[in-house]
Amino acid sequence: MADTIQVRASERIDEVKLLAFLKKQFPELPEGELEITQFSAGHSNLTYCLRIVDFEAVLRRPPLGPVAKKAHDMKREFTILSALHPYFPDVPKPYVYIEDSSIIGSDFFLMERKNGIVLDTHFPKDTYNTEVLARQISEKMVDSLVALHAIPYEETALKNIVKPEGFMKRQVQGWTERYEKAKTAELDEVSTLTTWLQENVPINQESTIIHYDYKLNNAMFSQDYTEMIGLFDWEMATVGDPLADVGVAMSYWMHMDDPKILLHALGGPPITTLPGFYTREEFIMRYAEKSGRDVSNIGYYITFAYFKLAVICQQIYYRYVKGQTQDDRFAQMDKMVAALIKQASKAID
Repeated sequence: MADTIQVRASERIDEVKLLAFLKKQFPELPEGELEITQFSAGHSNLTYCLRIVDFEAVLRRPPLGPVAKKAHDMKREFTILSALHPYFPDVPKPYVYIEDSSIIGSDFFLMERKNGIVLDTHFPKDTYNTEVLARQISEKMVDSLVALHAIPYEETALKNIVKPEGFMKRQVQGWTERYEKAKTAELDEVSTLTTWLQENVPINQESTIIHYDYKLNNAMFSQDYTEMIGLFDWEMATVGDPLADVGVAMSYWMHMDDPKILLHALGGPPITTLPGFYTREEFIMRYAEKSGRDVSNIGYYITFAYFKLAVICQQIYYRYVKGQTQDDRFAQMDKMVAALIKQASKAID
């Protein structure tokens, strides 16, 4: 099952300049044409697959048009990959970060190309025993998150680029400010929601490495699903409250009774709605059991995760409204924002 598509017309990159760079960067590169395809998932940074004969690499660059300050920081993401790869082999091996924008029009980095199965809305054709596999995959998702949170961040380069103290308070304030800056309409629930989030910030003394965009279609599995072999999209990774990571994971871990607009955001209900996959409650309980952490306040983190996701969608919609991107996938993103705000408000209860 192909995991890439032809590069979108508006997101093409200069093949001639890129090939010249690759030949200089990798002296033993085989002779041949550069084939560029694009990973279709995701709505933020742009990700491409580069292939020359049997050589493959993945290129990550910021989205087109103006971007928010400190957002889409390629150098930071490259630093995170470099710090974590020795501890967590699911992290793609980083190759090189290039600040020079003359090659493809922005800075970018190259990393290892991993091959396996990424799940979105359905299992690959001719996959059997899906209920058994669904439970197995659910367990792997929980256990990998627990393993990530167990990495001693103080022993990595992340200790130099993070500020764990006061993490959740800063998060609530920061994402509220981002929403206000990207706002295109007034939603009645937002004021009540943000006030509640500000007044109920949990007090937590523990800080761990968090992925902060942990979801099934950011993970890659072996052909028999016995191992997670890849975890991608580390742009939001940092050091902070581990339960914030669980909250984000649960905002993506859909149930069939979730709002229809959220279920069909990727074109069809996410695969987690199929029989055999953990419920959110089962995911949280296994996490508590494996990590030994108290999850009694997880409702707060899930509420915040829905709000954070709403802000991300609002920022994307703002860029679309302002003509900074012409991607038609974003035309109805305001409806996603409204649905996520309602979902966050419901999660308070």
